[in-house]
Amino acid sequence: MTTCPFCGWPDSDVVAVLSRHRTPEGETVWTRCACGSLQTRVVGAAGTAVVVRGRPHEAEARPVTDTPGDVPCDK
Repeated sequence: MTTCPFCGWPDSDVVAVLSRHRTPEGETVWTRCACGSLQTRVVGAAGTAVVVRGRPHEAEARPVTDTPGDVPCDK
């Protein structure tokens, strides 16, 4: 069994299917892992294989503000 190299989630346990497209080889399936990694899978007669895997989306480094528009000033 293969797992996500970023979070260890099993590849067989798909969190979200984003789209499916029939191809001459079988089917191309775009999925999302638990960590947010985007994956491209090829489903054919030989089974399913993750052929491309993106990195998880990193959270933006933004300051937490109490009020909208209230941005801390650098001193």
